[in-house]
Amino acid sequence: MMWPNFFLQEQERMAGLRGRAGGKRRPALTDAQEGKIKLAFFVAIVGVTLTVLAVGTEFWVELNTYKQNHSAMCEAAHFGLWKLCYKKLWLEDVEVERATCGPAELPGEANCSYFKFFSTGENARIFQRTTKKELNITAAVISLLSITLMVMGSLCITMALSKGVEFLLKPASCFFMISGIMVLISLEVFRHSVRWLIGSDQSVPLEYEYSWSVACAVAAGAVLIFGGGCFILLSLPGLPKKPWQCCVRSTATSSA
Repeated sequence: MMWPNFFLQEQERMAGLRGRAGGKRRPALTDAQEGKIKLAFFVAIVGVTLTVLAVGTEFWVELNTYKQNHSAMCEAAHFGLWKLCYKKLWLEDVEVERATCGPAELPGEANCSYFKFFSTGENARIFQRTTKKELNITAAVISLLSITLMVMGSLCITMALSKGVEFLLKPASCFFMISGIMVLISLEVFRHSVRWLIGSDQSVPLEYEYSWSVACAVAAGAVLIFGGGCFILLSLPGLPKKPWQCCVRSTATSSA
């Protein structure tokens, strides 16, 4: 009879320890909190998608040469962080009012290649102009680091929703906000690289314009910063569930 009593007492002791440990555990997220977190996470995912779309495409800037009357074709180029594309367009496809070739989305003969400064360290030459590889590499590296932070923020939110814990919202908000700022920094560095490219030579006159990939990157940075701000608000303790509760509370305090 001694061994059964011993095992019974041991089971009761372990159950008591589990009960005390469970009492210290933070309560799981409510349905309302989980819904708000999922909504903010959807906003952040939109920013992540726009960032990946911008980083993976080569329509950051378009370089367009001027039309020539004696030729049936004109030359244009467009590039992004990784790839450069030359295009020969038919003049009949270009708008008559347009003085330069383009836009790059028009059908034509395309020749695309990746920048060599990622492999051999050579600068690229575009219409007799030379890139500054340090600026281009910096912009590309910053964009990759921003995507890494987005992945870390997404993991934090996934764990917060699966485990029902709220403290992971703060690091997730930092990851998303910093990644959004880094996307905008990458844009600024890329803008300086374009200006360096345009000013490196003037023998071939051309015009340049930023394209839809830059618009995606700008929108991504703004959306990521906004999504990170939403996570910060959701992680604050004692935040009123309704916005007008702050006004009611401040009015009651001033009346007293």
